[in-house]
Amino acid sequence: MSKRSKKKKESILFKLANAIFTIVLAGIMAYGLQCYSATSPNSGFINNIFSNKSNTLKFAQISDAHFYTGEDNTSYKLRAESDKLLDDAVSQINDTLGVNFVMFTGDQIDKSFEKELRAFLPHAQNLKYPWYITFGNHDTCIGGYLTPEVYLSMVNKANPDFNFEKPYYSFVPKKGYKVIVLDTIIRDRLTSNGKISEEQLNWLKSELDNSEKDTVLIFMHVPIVEPFASAGHRLLNAEEVRRVIETHKNPIAVFQGHYHAAMIKQFDNVLYVSTPSLVSYPNAFRMITVTNHRNKVTFNIEFKETNLKNIQKLAKIMVFASNLYSGEEKDQSGVFEITKN
Repeated sequence: MSKRSKKKKESILFKLANAIFTIVLAGIMAYGLQCYSATSPNSGFINNIFSNKSNTLKFAQISDAHFYTGEDNTSYKLRAESDKLLDDAVSQINDTLGVNFVMFTGDQIDKSFEKELRAFLPHAQNLKYPWYITFGNHDTCIGGYLTPEVYLSMVNKANPDFNFEKPYYSFVPKKGYKVIVLDTIIRDRLTSNGKISEEQLNWLKSELDNSEKDTVLIFMHVPIVEPFASAGHRLLNAEEVRRVIETHKNPIAVFQGHYHAAMIKQFDNVLYVSTPSLVSYPNAFRMITVTNHRNKVTFNIEFKETNLKNIQKLAKIMVFASNLYSGEEKDQSGVFEITKN
C-alpha cells in the first residue's frame, strides 16, 4: 500500500472515530440532563428544552384534595389519608417532564379553617412547577375568618407564581393559549350548589371575546356539564354560562371538579372534563397535553391514579356504585380533537 493510500485510510478512520465519539458524548450529555431535570427542583428550563414544544402546553389538574389535619374519615372520603394522597400526586407530577403549570380545581381543604389551609400549603409548595387554585365550597365559610380575601392573601404569600386578588382571574401560560379561572361558589347561604354572578359572567364574555384566536382553558369547581345528575350540587345557571361559552367558535376546554367523578364530553368545539377527587375512589388526578396544530387542536388527556393502592382499595369499598365515580374508559383517558374554524 502506498504512503498516500495509507494516509487517506487513516484520515477516514480518524473522522469515523471522531464522529462516533461525538454521537456517544452527545447521548451521554442528553441522558445526564434528562436525569437532572427529573430530580432538580429548578429544572424548568431543561424540561422545556426536552419536552415542551412551542405549540404544546402540558398541565396537571388536581381536584377535591380535601386536605385535613384530623384522623377521621367520612362515609366515603379518606380525608385522614389526604396528606399521603396529595404528596403522591405531587411526586408523580414532579417526575413528569415539561409541565407548564398545575391547577387545583377547588376543595383544597376539607374544613374552612385557617389552620387547615396553612397545613395544606407546604404540600403544594413541594411542586416544582407553577401552581394555581380555584375556590371550592369547602374552602371558605360563611361568617368565618377564612374569607376569600384571607384565603387569597395566604396563597399569595406562599406561592410566588400566584398574584391574584379576585377569586376569578385569567392569565396567558404561553402564546396561543388563555387560562380563565371561574369562581362558582355561593357565599350568602350554606349550599353545595354553585352559581356564576352576572358581573363575572360579563367578565367571562369579555375574556372570551378578546381570546378568539387562542385555545382557551377554563377551570372551575362546580361543573357546567354534570357527570351525573345531582340537584343539590349543580351550577344553578349552567345553561346561561354554557351559552356564553359555546357562542365562541375557537377551541375551548372546561375542567371541572366537585362531583368526585370522571367524565369527558365534547360538544363541537368545546370539551368538558370532570376530574375525580384525590381522597375518594378512584383517587386520581389528570395530566393534559394540548397541542396547537395549524388546522386543529388535540387534547391528550391522561387519567392518573395515585400509587397508594391499599388506600384506593379501601376507598372503593367505601363508595356505593364505584363505577359512577371512576366513569367508563372513555371518561378517563383519550385523545380529543377540535377543528379550528
